[in-house]
Amino acid sequence: MTVNNEETMNTPMRAMLLLVLSAGLVAYAFAGDPAPNFKLSTIDGKTIELKQLAGKAVVVNFWATWCGPCRREIPGMVKIYQKYKAKGLEIVGISLDRGGWDDVKPFLAKNPIAYTIVVGGREIAEAYGGIEGIPTSFFVDRKGNIVSKTVGSMPEEEFENAVKKIL
Repeated sequence: MTVNNEETMNTPMRAMLLLVLSAGLVAYAFAGDPAPNFKLSTIDGKTIELKQLAGKAVVVNFWATWCGPCRREIPGMVKIYQKYKAKGLEIVGISLDRGGWDDVKPFLAKNPIAYTIVVGGREIAEAYGGIEGIPTSFFVDRKGNIVSKTVGSMPEEEFENAVKKIL
């Protein structure tokens, strides 16, 4: 299910939410808005920031090692990443595992993933509006704006179609 927040949130609702935002109570990422920046470490200790990926089409995917739907969609995401990375696609998988790298490293040892994996937590999840379920993917265009958001796993063909819209 793809949710385009511009279509689903009417102007009065958005205005009310912006009032809440201005009070510092919650954050929310709308389609059309700039994707919230993050600064997280990869398994090899390198730091990655979303703003460093400016000019690329980016999928920000929130997932966890214990999440069955997440694990099922990863092979298709790897395949699409390999198909489109030369055209400027980047995928950043943000693990929300509570055990952090202690949970993620063994998973990656058994399940190599070709795209960038980092570990995030509550702060990054809140910056993206609070992640209601995983997997959740944000599709970010080359200008750094969110084009769409999908909650739940995506069949490979649907994922590829969403990627083509941001390339």
